[in-house]
This record gives sequence, C-alpha cells and structure tokens, in this order.
Amino acid sequence: MSLPLLPRSSWLDRWFNYLDQLRPFDRLIFGALFLIFFVSLIINVVSLNRSFLVSVPEDGGRLVEGSVGSPRFINPVLAITRADHDLVALTYSGILKLSPTGEFENDLAESVTVSDDGRVYNVILRQDRKWHDGSSVTAEDVAYTVALIQNPSLKSPLLGNWSGVTVELIGRHEINFVLENPYAPFAENLTVGILPKHIWETLSDEELPFSQRNIEPIGSGPYEVEEIGRNPAGLVSEYKLRVSPHYNEKTNLNHITIRFYQNEEAILNALKEGEINATAALTERWLPEVPRADFNFISEPLPRIFSVFYNQNKNSALRDKAVREALSVVVDRNELLKLAVNGYGRVANSPLPPDFTDIPETESGYSTEEERIQAARQILEAGGWSIGENGRYEKNIDDIDTPLTLTMRSGNSLLFETVSSYLTRVWQELGVDVSVELYEQSDLVQTIIRPRDYQVLLFGADIGRSLDLYPFWHSSQREDPGLNVSLYANIAVDQLVAELRTATSSDSRNDLLGRFATEIANEQPATFLFAPSFEYVVSSRIKTTEMKRLQRPSERFANVTKWYTNENGVWPFFTEQN
Repeated sequence: MSLPLLPRSSWLDRWFNYLDQLRPFDRLIFGALFLIFFVSLIINVVSLNRSFLVSVPEDGGRLVEGSVGSPRFINPVLAITRADHDLVALTYSGILKLSPTGEFENDLAESVTVSDDGRVYNVILRQDRKWHDGSSVTAEDVAYTVALIQNPSLKSPLLGNWSGVTVELIGRHEINFVLENPYAPFAENLTVGILPKHIWETLSDEELPFSQRNIEPIGSGPYEVEEIGRNPAGLVSEYKLRVSPHYNEKTNLNHITIRFYQNEEAILNALKEGEINATAALTERWLPEVPRADFNFISEPLPRIFSVFYNQNKNSALRDKAVREALSVVVDRNELLKLAVNGYGRVANSPLPPDFTDIPETESGYSTEEERIQAARQILEAGGWSIGENGRYEKNIDDIDTPLTLTMRSGNSLLFETVSSYLTRVWQELGVDVSVELYEQSDLVQTIIRPRDYQVLLFGADIGRSLDLYPFWHSSQREDPGLNVSLYANIAVDQLVAELRTATSSDSRNDLLGRFATEIANEQPATFLFAPSFEYVVSSRIKTTEMKRLQRPSERFANVTKWYTNENGVWPFFTEQN
C-alpha cells in the first residue's frame, strides 16, 4: 500500500519547523554550511560556463603607431618611403594580399587563374568591393593602375616588375595579364594597390606626382582618412584613419593613427609615455630599451642577406677554392649577428634567406674561434698555402709568389663598418692581409659595383620573397645592370635558376632550390653572413595575426582587419553560426 504524496507546501512547512526547533548555535552552523554550499555552487557553475566559452574579437580599440619621417606619396604607383608604404597598405587594396602564413590569397579578386603555359593570368574581380567614395571597383581601375606603372615618364619604382606585360580588358570585372614568357613570381605583382581611375584620370603625367591626392588617398582598403594633423610649421604630424563604411568585411579596430617623429629616440620616448602603442621604426640600437612588460615583440626575417662576394678576376688568390672556403669557415656568424644588428636577425649559411624555404640550414660545427681558425688553416695548408716571413699566407700561383692579400670594399655606414671590422680581425688572425675601403652609397654603386671594381665586396642583397635567384646567380647577369656581383658562371646553376622562374609546385621548387644551394656550397663564390629581421613592437593589449614571409615592413598590415583589442566569451555554437 503506497502512501499519498504530501503537497509541496507540507514539505516546506516541515523543513521550516525543523529549523525552528534547532538551537541557535546549531542554526548558525547550518546557515554557514548552507552559505558555503551556495557560494561554491555559483563558483562551479561560472567556472564550468567559462570552460566552454571561446573568445571572439569585438569591435573597438585604436592602434596608434609611431613612424620616422612623413609620407610624400600615399599612392601605390609612386610610394617610396616606409611611411608611404604603411599608409598605402591601410588605405588601398590589391588583387591579391599576403595571408597570415605568408601565402597569397584573394583581396579584390574573386579568382585568379593561370594558363597551362604560365603566360596568362586571368583575374575576375569581386563585384561588391567599393572605393571610399562609394563607387565600385572595376577592371578599368586595374588597367589604369598598370598603365601608370608602365608609363616611363612617371618613373614608378614598380616599372621593372611590369615590363613586357600586356593588359587585356575582358569585361567590367574581368581582366587578363599576358606575359612574354612564363614567370612564376609574377603573382607577387598582383599585390600592388589599385588606384581609382575616376579620381586620377583627369590629371596629366606632369600634374600627377604633385597632386594633393597623393596625400589625401581614396582607396578601397579597410581604412579611410578621417583627419590629417599638422604641426605649427604646417607639416603633416599624423594621419587619423577610421574604418571605411564602404569596406564590406568585418574590421575589429575602429581607428588607426600614424604619428610621425623626427628620429627613433623620439619614438622610444613616445612609447614609454603612452603617446603611441606600436612601432616598426626602431632599430637594434633602441629596441633593448623598450619596456618588455608592456609590449609584445614580433620578429620575422626579411629576404635580404648580407654577404661577402669574391671577384676572382681582380685577385688571383680568390680563384683558389681553399681560400674562399677558409675565409668562410673562420667567421662566427652568431657573434657577427650580435655585433652587427644586436642579434635581431638570423645567421645565413647559404644564398637562400632563412625561413623562406624548407631547405635545412647547415651548421659550421665549430664552437670556438680557436677551432674555426685551426680548421681554416688546415684548409689553406691542404691547398698549398704556407705562412711566409711576414706571418701571412702565400702561395706560388702561375710561377708567381702570391701573398694572400685582400682589399674589401663596402658602404660607409655603421653596419658595414662593424661587419668589415669583425671580418678584418678574424681574417688577419687567420693570416690574411686585409685592407678596407668604405664609400658613400651612391659612389659605391656607381664607381665600384657597376664596373665590378673590387676584389671583395661586402654588400646586402634583397632576394625577395619569390626567391627569383636568376638576377643574382645566372651567368648572363655578370655585367651591369645584372646583380651577379660574384661574376659567377656555372652551367648547372644557370639551368636551375632558369627553371625556378617557371616552376609552380612547391615540391619542384624545393628540389630546384636544394640542388642550387648544393652547387653554391660546393664552389663557395661568396660567404653568406646573416639576414636582418623585421622587428615590430606592439602593445600587449593588441592582438595581431601571424606575419610570415614578409618582404617589406608595411606587409604587417596585410591582415590588420583581424587585429583586435576587445574580446568577448561566447558559446562555440554561436561562433559556428557566424
């Protein structure tokens, strides 16, 4: 026989009657235990809730960057300075852009298709992209921009990249680029910002470089100019940018301000005083003074390698591979990296920029300077060199007693002076007689590099993200304006760097790059030292994206729409819905 269920109010009455019958002390203990239980329950519920939440960016926040100098051409066709390129990257869009992982992805393009023979790039533009004035972006804007670049009277820095490229307008949102020969790195050119034809077409070639539109840009990028600040002298002191209402993709940071300072010390002070919360303008001299607790440091190698190039035509001793090998072995690249750029970079043991290929970096295997010098001396002596009465190496070459004497030429800057001083010291300790001549940059290029008037050249080569090695190592590029400053000639290398220009698959490119690096390592036409890095200081409150395989500092903004300062926790279901 089952008992009848009591009404809920009867259970409550019994519960309260029981509490009334307790002694005051017992009631106090019971109440305290109940309070502890209730608080613990709330904490556990909140903790459980948080464990399932995911953080998502929210709108809001401002990035305030410091830059040295001021912009002159906020125009992708004419941009020269770092300030120019930074503002172009924020206000203009290209057909393609760099992804956070360093690959190309669509920007203005809906699709980019390459023909089987690698000569025709068909581009179909998105139909929803607009200029800051609300007009639609069309293929005519693209054709107009390329025509400006190819116009020799404008002297665009990009002119060489578009030489021999024919433009075919197919429709309002479709265009073809036709190349004279297949060239896989051409995709790099499609990242150039596109100009609005309807804004610029009324200007003549003579008027265009002096137009006010060069400092009041109207682009199709995520940000548009809100205000231009000027100092009492009337010079531009800052650009205040806001999210363009015509940019139809989610952008988290509402405002970006670029402020201009006279020098790096002023930027450092602005960082410390909170005037700015980011900068890419500080070099190795000032970076150690940035307070680490308040900022994140982003460091990425650039595709530029500082190297020593040997001109065997100017010094018979350099024709001996043993000499070139010994000069390389004795260099402690890690120590040199610290001396030259305070460690902000990567050591380089090959002509391939570190972190830009899957080719593994080689290590010297020597831990001390004494070991390196001993190994280098063994190489020289195995090659027939011996120490003469003056304490320097010498060898009989072609029946002539030839001393191991070198003259190194380079640029007259602190970096080159530091590197040349280190090389002189270790080479002289090895037993090599070394003298150094430093030149102003323009003189170095015009009177030394172009006529190939040097025995040893200390110089930095900008290889580029696409790793087009042809200008630097193909035998046809030994004379000016080629960049083969080692005057290197190798039939196998000629074929490899030519094939690299047409190879598109990553496997084939890696195979070609690996074989190329092996050939160079076997012949030692140059000594590779280090690659400098891009250094970005940004407030720890600002969350950025990855910045891989940058070619220039302005490319840090390629994915700025995904940066944020504000975030909120939501259940994963809601992120999946978005």
